[in-house]
Parts: sequence; C-alpha cells; structure tokens
Amino acid sequence: MKLKLSCLLIATALASMTAQAVVTDKMIDADASTPGDVLTNGMGTQGQRYSTLKTINTSNVGSLAPAWAFSFGGEKQRGQEAQPVIHNGKMFITSSYSRIFALDAATGKKLWKYEYRLPEGIMPCCDVINRGAALYDNLVIYATLDAHLVALNQDTGEVVWNEKIDEYTAGYSMSAAPLIAGGLLLTGVSGGEFGIIGRVEARDPKTGKMVWVRPTIEGHMGKKYDKDGNATDNGISGTVNKSWPGDLWKTGGAAPWLGGTYNAKTGLAYFGTGNPAPWNSHIRQGDNLFSCSTVAIDVKTGQIVWHYQGTPNDGWDFDGVNEFITYDEGGKILGGKADRNGFFYVIDAKNGHLENAFPFVKKISWATGIDLKTGRPNFVPENRPGDPTASADGKKGASVVATPSFLGGKNQMPMAYSPDTKLFYVPSNEWGMEIWNEPITFKKGAAYLGAGFTIKAINEDYIGALRAVDPKTGKIVWEAKNNAPLWGGVMTTAGNLVFWGTPEGYLQAADAKTGKIVWKFQTGSGIVAPPVTWEQNGEQYVAVASGWGGAVPLWGGEVAKRVALLEQGGTMWVFKLPKAGGNARADSTPAVASKSVTAPKHAAALVPTNVSLKTVE
Repeated sequence: MKLKLSCLLIATALASMTAQAVVTDKMIDADASTPGDVLTNGMGTQGQRYSTLKTINTSNVGSLAPAWAFSFGGEKQRGQEAQPVIHNGKMFITSSYSRIFALDAATGKKLWKYEYRLPEGIMPCCDVINRGAALYDNLVIYATLDAHLVALNQDTGEVVWNEKIDEYTAGYSMSAAPLIAGGLLLTGVSGGEFGIIGRVEARDPKTGKMVWVRPTIEGHMGKKYDKDGNATDNGISGTVNKSWPGDLWKTGGAAPWLGGTYNAKTGLAYFGTGNPAPWNSHIRQGDNLFSCSTVAIDVKTGQIVWHYQGTPNDGWDFDGVNEFITYDEGGKILGGKADRNGFFYVIDAKNGHLENAFPFVKKISWATGIDLKTGRPNFVPENRPGDPTASADGKKGASVVATPSFLGGKNQMPMAYSPDTKLFYVPSNEWGMEIWNEPITFKKGAAYLGAGFTIKAINEDYIGALRAVDPKTGKIVWEAKNNAPLWGGVMTTAGNLVFWGTPEGYLQAADAKTGKIVWKFQTGSGIVAPPVTWEQNGEQYVAVASGWGGAVPLWGGEVAKRVALLEQGGTMWVFKLPKAGGNARADSTPAVASKSVTAPKHAAALVPTNVSLKTVE
C-alpha cells in the first residue's frame, strides 16, 4: 500500500513538473501579470513592457550588479536586437545571423545552441539581426533571415518543424519575434525595399501549418486553410485599384516587419505596416492602403476589422510598423503608437477611432499636424521630394531637407507603458535628411527605392532622447537626452524604474516619475535591444543583450560617420542585487538628472548624458 502511494505521489509530482514545463495559451495571456517568467516579446501580448516586480526600486537600484554575462561568440558579432524569453529556469535568446541559444537563467551556463545555416545571397534590409523568439508548448520558435520559421525543442534544441515563408531571392526575409495570440502563431514578413507583398500569416504553433493569410496591400486576396492544407479565398484586402494606380499594388511593399501585439479582450492582433514601394511617391498617386498603417486583425477569421493610416502616399519612407500598445483608460481599451513620422497616436483599440495625435519630436517638416476629425495629416506640399519627370533631365527630382529622417522619430526600438504613472516611455531621435526621387523600374529581387538620401544631425548636443509622454495631453513630462541615436528598447517596472540602453554601451535606469538617472552600467558595446526583468528563486533579475549594429551604421549617412568608432559586440548581460555581505557594485553614479518639463513645449535644455559623439572611445 505504501509503495503504491509513493508511486502515486511520484507520478503526480512528475505530472506537475511536466505541466509547468509546457507553455499554454492561458500562461501566455497572463504573461504580463506573472513575473516569474517572460513568455512573450513585449513582456505580455499587449506589448507594454511593464513588470509588476519592485524588489529592485529607486531606493536600491544603485546596488544592482552583474550576475553573469554570456558571449554569443565567433566572428558574428553584429547588431544584437533581441529580447530574451525566460521559462522554467531557461533563457532563450536569438542573436545575429539567425542563431539561438538556451541558457541557464540563473547562472548563464549554455544548455544548447542552434546555428541556422543561411544560404548565400540573403538580402536583409538593416543588418543581420534577429529580434527574438516565441514560446509555445515545449517549443521555442523563431524566424530566419532567409524567410523561414523554425521550431525547436526547448530542452534539446532539436528541430521539430521548419516552414518556408517565401523566397529570399525575391527579397523576402524575417527578423521579428513571432506572436502567439488566440492559440495561433502570427508573423509578418520583411522586405519592403524589394517590392514584396506584405502580409500577416497565422499558423498552428505545434506544426507550423498555415491557418490563414491576410495581405496588407489593398487588392490582394486573403486565404484560409483546412487541416489538409487546402486553401480557399478569404476575401480581398480592401478594393482593387481604389488607392493604388495601375499594377503598382502587385509590388507594393507594406511589410509588417516588426511583428504585432494582441489584446485578448478585443480579440484583435495589431500589426504596423511598412512603406509602400517604391519610395518615389509620384509614381503611385493615392493613399496606397494598407501601407504605413496599423491594421487590427480578428485572429479567429483573419479579417481586417479596422485600419488607421498614419502617412498616406508616403514619400519619406516613414513606414508605420511601430508597435501598437494597448492599455485601459477610463473604461476604454486604447492603443498608443509612436510613429516613425514623428507623431504619437492614441486610437480606440476596438474600432480604430482616433482619440488624440501630437508630435513627440521637436521638428516635423512634412506635416503641420493631424486633423483629429478626419485623422489625416495636414501635409506641407513643398516638403515632399520632387517628381523626377518634372526635372530638366528627368533623372533627379528636386531634393528637400525633411525631418524626421526616414530612420524615424522612433524606429524598431520598442517603447514601454506604465499603468502606475500612465506614461509612455519613448526612445526617440531628432535628425533630418536630404532626400530626392529618381526614376525606378521594378525588378524581382532588386532594391526598389527610386530615391536617394543622406541622414543629417540637426542638433550639436544630442540626437537621441528618452521621453516620458502623457497620452492624454501630449505633454512630454521629462526627457533624458543622449549624444548618439537611441536604438534600443525600454522597460518599466512597479519599482518606479525605467530601463534602457544607449549606443555608447550603457544600460541605465531612471526614476519613472522624474527622469532622474539613478544607475548605469557599461556593457562594452552599444545596446540596440530591449531589456527584460523576471523573478527566480526569490530574486529579481534584469537582462539585456549588448552588441552595436542595426540600421544606423548601415543607412545613417553623416550620422553613421559620427558613431563609426563604436565597437560591435555580442554579450548577454544579467544583473541582480547582491546578497547580504556581497560587495559587487556597478557604477551607480547618475549621468545626469533629467529636467522636468512643466511647459507644454516638447523641449527642455538638458545636459547630454554619456560621452560626446565627437570623442567616443
């Protein structure tokens, strides 16, 4: 009898351990409120990047010190933009060149590595980066630069399934972290600079088999799939030729390359879409839906429920891919989006109604504002790059100096939202560009721009600025300036802290209410990734990947030259508070106390943080 009871207890314990090891839909939906793990990109499907943890707070963050560091190794130390996910004591982190590592989350010990074999001739737009993985069941799933999705066993790193999304030779690629929503694996595609067709795909995460496809270019047919993989039509996206002239919709771009967010209450997934192709807007008269937009998709049906377009007939490569973060406000579910075009939008997450729109950068030249009644920008016609066919030789249109630059008031680096302060924390950049249009003809697999450009700094003392933004008033409550462009994401916590990294190599924390920088640590290379935090064995950890790269050194023109001395790298850094009796300590000397902004202007004269761009070491 005792033997039977012992066997039953052992079996029950093993079953419980197995259940804990498997990531379920319920666990994913609760990710934002369960600080013992990080199951999703965005620290919750809504993408708020907020943690309820407060063991580390403004009173003790000065003692935060390294717990461990792990090198991604090899000669492949390019831009590291990935957010790790953590479950069952394991950290899963992707890195440059489509690699993925499983590490012991408490010690940094390598458990396994999977190095995807990339073919020759891949055509990623903006460095050989990867932004992270998704967890489901006992799988870790991530995308590759040659447009594949790969699912690995979390325990062994063995391939469970591998699905090709599209032809990399046609310009398709993938770098975003997949999204699990409503039991489905949702992904976008990359390649807008090559005239591909943007789309969102839904798959069975256990098998990789397609469930539905929703194109993000008006005129293309959606598809749904049965269990045998047979496709049937699922309605056209919009109306053929309504917002696209001629056949240009067939090579229209609008790639949702940054991935999406999901709100279980609305049942909608929110994906931002990229630039229309080509960049030369005179060729494609019309709004060019659904480019430069937020599209809200019913995850059950694959239908677009609503859309909001930030930059109709985009002529500056402003994209619209930036994350749409949903939050509760006065009984409404709203969403906030800091667009590359320099405007911050507050939108009803259920129906797409524009609630508010305001600048979050100081200088915007392409529009004077957003009409809150129509939702459309008030364009400045003379700031649109000229039509090359109107020039004397037909080879180059009139150039303009536009702000922000095409790298945006905010680019891929995700912002954060705190339900405590009710503020968004936006990593923004102040820069401009000279841009002009050129004739262009589509050729499959070739760059499809029809424009030339040079990025220019517009301030001597800074380019980047982390800004705390009030979505109700449009007021910038505080800002912390930075010499180099900010390219890494943000996290905020119930400990009244905001964490973000800088290209100069610092991971730093500020008081979420005042902006006073209260801790910083030099990681040895520029940070272009978002930090995360979790609790394990009663201790709170903070982690970030360090490794300079991404679009700035590749596309940044004069700005790229100014940060050319920044060193590349590839290290996963993890921090925690030392236990009693420990003497490890990071540099907790504040770089600068940010100035609180009380006037409704979007500027404050602040001392720049970190080192001068002209004297970077």
